[in-house]
Amino acid sequence: MLNVGKIEEGFVLDHIEAGKSLDIYHHLKLGKLDCTVAIIKNARSNKMGKKDIIKVECPIDMLDLNILGFIDHNITVNVIQNGEIVEKKKLQLPKQIKNVIRCRNPRCITSIEQELPHVFVLSDEEKEIYRCKYCEEKFDKRTL
Repeated sequence: MLNVGKIEEGFVLDHIEAGKSLDIYHHLKLGKLDCTVAIIKNARSNKMGKKDIIKVECPIDMLDLNILGFIDHNITVNVIQNGEIVEKKKLQLPKQIKNVIRCRNPRCITSIEQELPHVFVLSDEEKEIYRCKYCEEKFDKRTL
């Protein structure tokens, strides 16, 4: 039986698709933060079969919910204070993301002007399609 201790202040990312926790760890830049992080991979789940869980002991304001919502808006964010869950946040697909993904169109202005931010706008919420703000190149989330 695996036992990971409870945290006093921070957040628990639950219902992560099995095998995706390290991608989330890197996208949220958790390795650069001075905080404790526990990653549980392939935990048993009645709802999902298998899932990943990330526990982070640091203030919740250090978490970028837009990046997390873009990666997977089905993840549950449990906010922990004084060792107890005080809030469960539901994620949504962000309307716009900045510098999370890069435009792959070689003719896009971001290929030439390196200092320009890579901005993608949600163009089809149902199909979860994002397009580059500058050239409208489509981004397929399955390649993330």
